[in-house]
Amino acid sequence: MKPLRIVLIEDEPVTARHLARILEHFDRKLVVVSMLTSVSEAVAWFSSNEYAYDLVFMDIRLADGLSFEIFKQAPVNRAVIFVTAYNDYAIEAFKNNGIDYILKPFDEQEIALALQKFETLVMPYGEMEKFDQFLKQFQSSIKSYKRSFLVHYRDKLVPVETTKIAWFYTKNEVVYGHTSDSRQYLMDYTMEQLEQQLDPKLFFRANRQFIINRNAIAEVDFYFNGRLSVKVSPEPSEHILVSKARVPEFKGWMNS
Repeated sequence: MKPLRIVLIEDEPVTARHLARILEHFDRKLVVVSMLTSVSEAVAWFSSNEYAYDLVFMDIRLADGLSFEIFKQAPVNRAVIFVTAYNDYAIEAFKNNGIDYILKPFDEQEIALALQKFETLVMPYGEMEKFDQFLKQFQSSIKSYKRSFLVHYRDKLVPVETTKIAWFYTKNEVVYGHTSDSRQYLMDYTMEQLEQQLDPKLFFRANRQFIINRNAIAEVDFYFNGRLSVKVSPEPSEHILVSKARVPEFKGWMNS
């Protein structure tokens, strides 16, 4: 089977490298033939390489404009998987060769699912079975849940192991991760995104504000109206309460 030739259009170098590394998991069955950073650069490339690629991963907001301008100025005749931090361009994306729309920050599983959709919708039938084998191998080789987060800390990006985060907390729509050694980091995720990426055997969504690590729980006390008060270490400034309706689920989780 010929390698799947991919074009990446992304003006954030860190994001472009992260996506390229994910694709490298396919053991050279996916080849990034070009990494472009702007509308003008993409227009020039597509104008000269009309059939030199099979699939495009494309950001929407680039330094010199929206990537939709590329379609107006150059022939883009292959499927596009849009990868963006903005959720308000989905309709226009699917009008411009889009077969999937992935919100940043993304992970390996989301990319694998997008490639699976490409396989189903676009690839010739004769190639589908072979490519599906590589997709399954790839998906079985990756971890279903986050093992670490790359976070901002003192003008740097540092990796933090997921198991070292005692609890996640949200306030005023900002999410923080608090580690077992009492360090606090700003997270680039919503609580809902974290729920999808954290191992449910280790983390529990206690309420709208807190997701707690099982290993951080020191004790559990009875509270008013059938609720539970969970004490964790390090201790947050607010009580972590589990509602009466969620108490059975919490007990089941703790006993598992």
